[in-house]
Amino acid sequence: MHTDGYAAYHTLPEITVVGCWVHMRRKFEEALKAMPSNEREVSSANGAIRHIGLLFHLEKQWENIAPKERQELRLQKSKPQAEAFFEWLQTLRILPKTAMGKAVNYALDQRKWLMNVYIDGRTEISNNRAENAIRPFALGRKNWLFCNTVKGATSSAVVYSIIETAKANDLLPFEYLKFLLETVPSTSARKLDALLPWGDAVPEKCRMSMKKEHV
Repeated sequence: MHTDGYAAYHTLPEITVVGCWVHMRRKFEEALKAMPSNEREVSSANGAIRHIGLLFHLEKQWENIAPKERQELRLQKSKPQAEAFFEWLQTLRILPKTAMGKAVNYALDQRKWLMNVYIDGRTEISNNRAENAIRPFALGRKNWLFCNTVKGATSSAVVYSIIETAKANDLLPFEYLKFLLETVPSTSARKLDALLPWGDAVPEKCRMSMKKEHV
């Protein structure tokens, strides 16, 4: 599961958490902004950002290849760079309560989960995809104040999860929701998998291509 550094994720049973390098890099960007402009270029914060940028540059080159090949390239070229980055951080002598000190401590504390990106070629170096998926909900959070009960909040979470999963799989959310409401009540539990966004039972009218044809 791709997440930011929120500690509660790390306690989930039977879950392998993959940390987000973007969240970690953001700490160093904040530290860089807090420095006098004439010190930024030669600062450790700028060095950290450049080092992390190299990892993202490598990921960009590998984004369209098969997971197995990506994994091999990561272990060969990227993982040694990441390990060297954390070893370098440990050599820095930074006051812990400064912005840079907080960035270094955050990175070292998150090292275990950040390095999990190297366990599987299907993982991603950031959880930007999840962040982008929840952005519509986060932007409208004041509209959801009517969810003042656990039941209401749960229903809202279920519906939004369905909508965002449909969008991520190139389905038309309205058509897919309509299909589910009409189909789920008469479908046995063992056949529900076929109704998932990538399932065989999803009709063609739910596909995003239908929208393009009518534009």
